[in-house]
Amino acid sequence: MSGIQEILVIVLIVLGILFIPRITGRSDAPRPAAVPRRRWLTGPTRLAIVVTILWPLGSALFFQPWQNRSPDFYLYGLGPVIVGWCIYWVTAGFVNKKRKRGMP
Repeated sequence: MSGIQEILVIVLIVLGILFIPRITGRSDAPRPAAVPRRRWLTGPTRLAIVVTILWPLGSALFFQPWQNRSPDFYLYGLGPVIVGWCIYWVTAGFVNKKRKRGMP
């Protein structure tokens, strides 16, 4: 019976070591200031995603690439979407680089 009690005492000591500091917390340590997170899905980004979906669908209905008009669909349907996201990607890289340097 004493063997079980010794194991229980050791388990209680380990649990106390792990959980008592979390329960009591440290009031003397300064808490870091909350950093506001940047939201990725802003209004213009949501609009760009919707246009990315609707533009190719509309151009597919107009050009009907399944009837051997696929070059027109690629040029006028998918082309503007790909170019638009490439421009967004490049400008976002320049903005992030400028922000990391501390420039306004």
